[in-house]
Amino acid sequence: MKHCLDELAVFGGPVAFSQPIHVGRPNIGNRQRFLERMQDLLDRRWLSNDGPLVQEFEHRIAEQLQVKHCVAMVNGTVALQIAIRATGMSGEILVPSFTFIATVHALQWQGIVPVFCDIDPATHTLDVSRLESRITQATQGIIGVHLWGRACDVVGIETVAKKFNLPVIYDAAHAFGCTTGGKKIGGFGQAEVLSFHATKFINSFEGGAIVTNDDSVAQRSREMRNFGFAGYDNVTELGTNGKMNEACAAMGLTSLESFDEFVAVNRRNYKHYVEKLNSIPEISVITYDEREHNNFQYVVLEVSDNLPLSRDDLVQLLFAENVLARKYFYPGCHRMEPYKTSIPDASRYLSETETVCRRVLSVPTGTATSLDDIEQICQLLTFCIQHADAIGKRLRDHAAR
Repeated sequence: MKHCLDELAVFGGPVAFSQPIHVGRPNIGNRQRFLERMQDLLDRRWLSNDGPLVQEFEHRIAEQLQVKHCVAMVNGTVALQIAIRATGMSGEILVPSFTFIATVHALQWQGIVPVFCDIDPATHTLDVSRLESRITQATQGIIGVHLWGRACDVVGIETVAKKFNLPVIYDAAHAFGCTTGGKKIGGFGQAEVLSFHATKFINSFEGGAIVTNDDSVAQRSREMRNFGFAGYDNVTELGTNGKMNEACAAMGLTSLESFDEFVAVNRRNYKHYVEKLNSIPEISVITYDEREHNNFQYVVLEVSDNLPLSRDDLVQLLFAENVLARKYFYPGCHRMEPYKTSIPDASRYLSETETVCRRVLSVPTGTATSLDDIEQICQLLTFCIQHADAIGKRLRDHAAR
């Protein structure tokens, strides 16, 4: 615990954590079960090309999310690219700027123009009331993004989409195992895209999937992930190599078996952060609807603009202590290339996105983060906010030298 400014690591004091504490350090699951699966796949010598573990993983995902089809992929980005093609998207697509850059790159990479729409500051997801004003004759679809495990307004988005006859897909990278309106995320729109990256709640080292109730989208996705093959020696359309391998599926299956444990730990961590930080008016912890299922994968704070320390100041202070907090999704896709150059005036109609980008701070959680770790992180934040004026002045003095 810090007692004076000189004890802060940024000012030369001892570092709070000897090793970095990460946001999203991987959940491992049962190592022995994973190693057993690895032995089995090596004995089979079937390492890729729609092996039995990939098929089992797809079946388990589809069953858990209550959808007809799961098409496993090498990663979430390729899954997004294939979902976009499989649903026939082209032209211009409405998408939030407040998302991981892969969501937007998946469009631009295929020559599709992203049209940014602002977000609801309460949910951090697409503001449905602003969608229609962004629709033109060139608009050919909508991509919604579920953030922090909280669903975007699927009813509102699909009402607008139906009115203009637009396909909808969802980036559900954050939302595995979550619900909205009591229904599992995964079955909305033409398709939803999952990520099983190492940092995600359920991981397969690297991996992703398209989940859908649309038979045609599922079939096209399966063919596209395998170079466009529809059976031996029969290529029916443009494809790529998007297949998940057996080792990744082994990790994915092992992660799924620890689903309940991961949720319980994440929920415990979230509740502990809330308990320790809810008395600090300058910081708010985003809330989850207790009526819904959530994976509690992210603990996200919003830092008030009224605090003498900015969110970026807090990140600097925490990094110095080996707490690698993240300012998701700063500075917004519209301020990254190539969009910064191609859409230079985007900030004019993304005021809420800009505000949230300036305030959001994601702190460490997951099975690698203990309650003692959280206690120390909250003590650091509390100390910094209690001494915000003096710390801010000292940081500015250091920067001016």
